[in-house]
Amino acid sequence: MTASYILSVDQGTSGTKAVIFDDRGEQVEKANVPLETIYKKGGWVEQNPESIFRNVVQAVEECVASFEGGGKSKSMIKSCGISNQRETFLVWNKHGEPLYEAIVWQCKRSSSICEKLKKAGREPFIKEKTGLIIDPYFSGTKLMWLNQHNQGVAEAIQRGEAYFGTVDTWLLYKLTKGEKYLTDYTNACRTLFFNIEILDWDAEIIREFGLEGLNLPQVKFSSSFFGSSDFEGIFTEELPITAMIGDSHAAAFGEQCFSPGTAKATLGTGCSVLMNIGKKPKFSENGMVTTICWSTNNEINYALEGIIVSCGSTIEWLKNELDLFADSTETGKMAQSVKDNNGVYLVPAFSGMGAPYWEMDRKASIEGLTFDCNKNHIVRAALESIPYQIKDVIKAMEKDGNLNLKELNIDGGIRNNSFVTQFLADLLEKPVNFLNIADVSALGAAYLSGLTSGLFRDLEHLKELQECHEIHPNRKRSMETNYEGWLKAVKR
Repeated sequence: MTASYILSVDQGTSGTKAVIFDDRGEQVEKANVPLETIYKKGGWVEQNPESIFRNVVQAVEECVASFEGGGKSKSMIKSCGISNQRETFLVWNKHGEPLYEAIVWQCKRSSSICEKLKKAGREPFIKEKTGLIIDPYFSGTKLMWLNQHNQGVAEAIQRGEAYFGTVDTWLLYKLTKGEKYLTDYTNACRTLFFNIEILDWDAEIIREFGLEGLNLPQVKFSSSFFGSSDFEGIFTEELPITAMIGDSHAAAFGEQCFSPGTAKATLGTGCSVLMNIGKKPKFSENGMVTTICWSTNNEINYALEGIIVSCGSTIEWLKNELDLFADSTETGKMAQSVKDNNGVYLVPAFSGMGAPYWEMDRKASIEGLTFDCNKNHIVRAALESIPYQIKDVIKAMEKDGNLNLKELNIDGGIRNNSFVTQFLADLLEKPVNFLNIADVSALGAAYLSGLTSGLFRDLEHLKELQECHEIHPNRKRSMETNYEGWLKAVKR
């Protein structure tokens, strides 16, 4: 029987990965093409819409060429899944021409609009409908800013000729030459326009935001038929696009967060923690946002999400600014060279504290230094701050969701730090798992694509495909005193 493959496109902020998986969920080919981001004064962050599209085409072209170079035929690729940087959005006209640059999720230009909405008491109204807080991180207020400050965008909205879309929608529109204008539930629910209970765009919010006349894409399950494309002539026959999903949600699906209480944490510059809470939304009283975790034709699963601002960035600061080590791979051995943290805690509020505290004006601090401390204690305190923050978020999620954590799946570069992963398992008193594959967002998009195209039967089939590394907690090791010290340091 001829083998079948899936193309997965993971379009991220810093570039696009095109990855080909086989019908066992194993990676067989990969290409990675960097993407330019434009940083401007005032915290503005943009990308060029055409550059995003060309970036994707180039990554796919390189990946398919390598695939064929290995003796395989591109006709063996049966479908495509797309995962994308969330919250970044674009606006284009009826001719498919961008009306402005893509505004990236990191952009802070709508901070003043957010403050006005909060002062007007509109956050509870927004949260009740969307599950989100009012913050520049999400797309809606930045589109309000464009509508107020860009005449071309404002006039197009008034005429009903402005088309809004997150990156997945833009890519699909371009790949299908304007035929398909669609998105999925995970991307829609990050815009501040989408009602997560009725599962539709919220006309009341759109009217309050002054955006009546704006065109919004049809919303579908993450695992659905979205259209077909030859990817600018790369494929002889058009390839079905059978999945679209936000990258963090794709990671959760790739790491098989299929049931309530399963969670994933991406340990990167910051940290995104997503916990599956089941088939009904639950709203947070403890600093989380409610979001749609993933969706197939059979079901929709919701999640709570907590954003940790400083994770790997703390380690980079110790290296670049304090020169405590030459390479981050040294930090695990440094931490293990001392028997404990000697009462030292590093509160990494370099850019404020995210969930569950949301103290964005706070500054970082190092607590408990004495003359019998050395640089290894500081490095250990920095590494320990990562599990401590994750536990803070997990505790809040358990309380909000009225459930207990079953297991935590981790991805990102810090998963390779054995000190952090074991400390995390011991602190949570739960297994911590990670997959052999690094590109878990691409894997999640491939899984969803394969469910629609028939390469995978169901969720049970997916569970059989991937072997994970499981880190068991050391039951003889009590972390209660350590965690109490952390909480006191945060309160100080």
